[in-house]
Amino acid sequence: MLIRDKKHFIIGLIMAIVFVIVLVVMSGANFGGKNAFDAADRLYNSIAKGSSYKIPTLERQAREFIGTNIDILIPQASVPSLARIEKLLARAGAQVSAEDGQLRLQGDLGNIALAALKDSEAMYRNDDRKIIGMYGFTGKEALYTWWEILKESLEFLKWNKQVDEASFLDEVVKKGVEVGYNFFGIAPEKAGSKAGILIFSLCFYIAYTIWWGFAIFFLFEGFGLSMEAGKKEEA
Repeated sequence: MLIRDKKHFIIGLIMAIVFVIVLVVMSGANFGGKNAFDAADRLYNSIAKGSSYKIPTLERQAREFIGTNIDILIPQASVPSLARIEKLLARAGAQVSAEDGQLRLQGDLGNIALAALKDSEAMYRNDDRKIIGMYGFTGKEALYTWWEILKESLEFLKWNKQVDEASFLDEVVKKGVEVGYNFFGIAPEKAGSKAGILIFSLCFYIAYTIWWGFAIFFLFEGFGLSMEAGKKEEA
């Protein structure tokens, strides 16, 4: 008979069955219409969104760059739509023109950054309709276009040794535009307001993992399989 330790085998089998039952429950739409994995992912994303809100700080920094004029050339092939760029930059009082396969951007760095941050703020607040009303295209399209403009612009500024301006635009991209784009549709939450469920989810994950480990361990014990230290052979 394969089972050599019936007691440990039964314990392991029961633990494995409980593990599977819990897994099935978690896989169903039992958590606000979602499964446990989607619900947990949304929870962690909402906390990440709440902790990544830096737009007011970036706006204060942008005002310090008002009066800094820039004249930038970027490859036209690297941007998604000239029409979108013209609409976005017009709001910032900047100009764009096509010249021999390149786009020439001229304007005030501070005002350009503020315009991008205002759109990022709207998307952070999940207000896509505001963007559509201003430009006639979606917030995702607007922020993607800002991302392309600013990424290419900061590379041009770095190439021309304008390090402070490039570093500032890099912050605007990473902490403003990307946050607004990536977390659109998610409600922001503070970690402190969800401390209970966070602690529970962490403890549950650890306990659930250990539970499965012991289930396998007892099943192996039941089959008579065990790990033993190897004997050292003498020369």
